[in-house]
Amino acid sequence: MQFPENFLWGAAASAPQTEGHSLEDGKSATTWDKWFAMNPEKFNEGQGPENTSNVYEEYPNDVQIMEDLHLNSYRISIAWARLLPDGKTLNIAAVKFYRQYFQELINHGVHPIINLFHFDMPWWLMEKGGWETREAVDAFYFYAKTAFEQFGDLITDWVTFNEPIVHIEMGYLYGFHYPAVVDFKKAIQVGYHTLMAHVMAVKAFREANISGGKIGIILNVTPAYARSNDKADQIAKETADLLLSRSFLDPAVLGEIPPELIDLVKKHQMLPETKESDRKLIAEYTVDFIGINYYQPLRVKAPEKPNFPAQNTDDLFANYEWPERRINPYRGWEIYPEALYDVAMMMKERYHNIPWYVSENGMGVADERRYADANGQIDDQYRIDFIKEHLTQLHRAITEGSNCFGYHLWTFVDCWSWLNGYRNRYGLVSVDLDNHYQRTIKKSGYWYRDLIKQNGFSVED
Repeated sequence: MQFPENFLWGAAASAPQTEGHSLEDGKSATTWDKWFAMNPEKFNEGQGPENTSNVYEEYPNDVQIMEDLHLNSYRISIAWARLLPDGKTLNIAAVKFYRQYFQELINHGVHPIINLFHFDMPWWLMEKGGWETREAVDAFYFYAKTAFEQFGDLITDWVTFNEPIVHIEMGYLYGFHYPAVVDFKKAIQVGYHTLMAHVMAVKAFREANISGGKIGIILNVTPAYARSNDKADQIAKETADLLLSRSFLDPAVLGEIPPELIDLVKKHQMLPETKESDRKLIAEYTVDFIGINYYQPLRVKAPEKPNFPAQNTDDLFANYEWPERRINPYRGWEIYPEALYDVAMMMKERYHNIPWYVSENGMGVADERRYADANGQIDDQYRIDFIKEHLTQLHRAITEGSNCFGYHLWTFVDCWSWLNGYRNRYGLVSVDLDNHYQRTIKKSGYWYRDLIKQNGFSVED
């Protein structure tokens, strides 16, 4: 099973989940730093954002391991609060760190894809309302412009946001990220300002005129599958796709917010505040590529007793437990590789076959030390099997013409995961938090190395 020539094989991570040194060398606080200080009991085993996996110091060692495993690419983010601690003043220590980090990747043959935002809202902006305010759009434009100025000579491939729908859902619908409120109308406004921040970052990128440069956005696509062909179930499916996938995919690729989404929001009395010039900006500043994070499908059915106007997404579509589902018990997520094929064909058929790649896919497992041998290596055959299943479906779609150019695993080294801390591990490489952050390559890491060397794998492997 061979993949296209020059296929990207790599991994993905983020600044807040790996860097550590969270309030050092000039970095200011994010919502995570403040929330942990205020409510440490909310965080798994008291594991906050201060140190995480210590990549701030460990990156030369990590990059060497990447080279040893033949990774040819890596997606990581810049911390907004490190680069511009007050939103205006450039932190020279941050510029030095990131330039050294990026150059190290390049020197070892690892192509960097750099993301601007991965859920790490600076506290100085959150105090003003964060994404609820139009000021956030202008602030993000300035941040993006600064990043392109400081690193555009090193970095050609950029993304604006990772999973923008997640900070909307988690912060304003389900209460899992700060400010942990449940307010559908606010969520819509936050979503709109996030979209406009993305658009303005693309504008800043076009203005920067980076030689050979490309810009995209990373979206988590959880394709919706209806319980039945019943009309009400099908409407629930279409609504879920509208809100969770098309809300960013359509503007990013096609240059317009879906009219059906506007009608839906209007019907439920949740229209956001906009500017007259926004429509033109959305149409003009589309992306060069898309990154898709795929973990699980979304099974939906029509809600039984919906509120009107809707108070939450549950009033528009309800979760449905498919009797044949396979579940990762550590996350409660369904394992359904076939959906990756469906996503790939959707990109081909609905989005002009725009270049795209799998920007995250992976399997989190708790207490992986259970599977360590006498040498400390973790035998994570379950992760290998998971990857193979998904790559089989991806390969099928590529052979049918879907324009996929790469696959990135979440993640390279075990990393911190928000309120969950280090409960579930996803890495090709384990990190020992109690032993100076020691790295040990898991069985999956060596398997991934062979996969990359061969640019494919045998089903029998």
